Amino acid sequence: MKIVIVGHFHPNTRSYQRKRALRELGHEVIECPSVPKSWELDHKPPLWSRVLTKVGFPPDLTRANKTILLEVERHHPEILWIDKGNTVWPRTLQAAKKLSPTTQFVSFSDDDMFAPINRSIFYTRGLKYYDYVFTTRRCNCNADELPSLGAKRVMFVNKAYDIHTHRPVPVSSDDIEAFGGDVGFIGSYERERADSLLYLARNGVSVRVWGTLGWHKLSGLHPNLIIEGRPLLGEDYIKGLCATRINLGFLRKMQRDLHTSRTFEIPACGAFMLAERTDEHLRLFEEGKEAAYFGSNKELLKKVGYYLDHEEERRAIASAGRKRCLNSRYSLHERVEDILSVVGESTSK
Repeated sequence: MKIVIVGHFHPNTRSYQRKRALRELGHEVIECPSVPKSWELDHKPPLWSRVLTKVGFPPDLTRANKTILLEVERHHPEILWIDKGNTVWPRTLQAAKKLSPTTQFVSFSDDDMFAPINRSIFYTRGLKYYDYVFTTRRCNCNADELPSLGAKRVMFVNKAYDIHTHRPVPVSSDDIEAFGGDVGFIGSYERERADSLLYLARNGVSVRVWGTLGWHKLSGLHPNLIIEGRPLLGEDYIKGLCATRINLGFLRKMQRDLHTSRTFEIPACGAFMLAERTDEHLRLFEEGKEAAYFGSNKELLKKVGYYLDHEEERRAIASAGRKRCLNSRYSLHERVEDILSVVGESTSK
């Protein structure tokens, strides 16, 4: 199929990984950047752009709306795939549908798009123009969530790992010193996460934390809590997972997470995951065999101590977690195939 895809295509982004998966599955993919390609995930836009985004009107910094119409008119694609789409104007979608009435419009986002903090006014007003809205949160499918904002078909899909990026890599002693340790967490700040990490530190566990925006609040609070103050991206991210004996899997409460991208990325790297216990986590990886879970800080501390003392069992669980990723269609290629199989039923009619 011909697919016009809109997203942020820096090589460290998941939009880039989805685009690559689509091409490797044999589709003709025309990219339309909605964020400057050179911007890293932690890039801070200009102040005026952040102000407009905060009030719900993010600027179109790449002139993506114009490019969408040009590419749709030129290619008449089977699918217009838009990742998140906060800078895509409703009138652009309306005009694109007139230019190519048979094109199926697909919205995909890793975020909780019913939460006002994640969606722009453009996204909300444009929902009615999408033929399919794919979400990684089951709650978004409820009638009082995205459908109430005008979405026609809202469908749940799991997140995924990228076969090229998320894989076991050998780590040297230098890598372990640079990125690893006994217990680590890679991600953004939330108060509940900070409380859990401090609890571990105060109970004798050395914890290394990677990320920006907020983690500085914990700097110097305890010698066992090492706040790096920067993210791990690209190959450093993979080395960080593989060089850490226990990788913590916290969920974002404000995003209503029941699983995250790291739910798949950590096991796919052959690394050990100790994550918050949810029904979705239990469905995806068997507890005590393919991953480990906790439901309280007390249980977290107990599990950390146990698995630091039981090296062989920890390694066996990490290995089984990777096998589960390989055997249960958890890759991004397979996730994209699942989405296209649904959309393809409409394009073939």
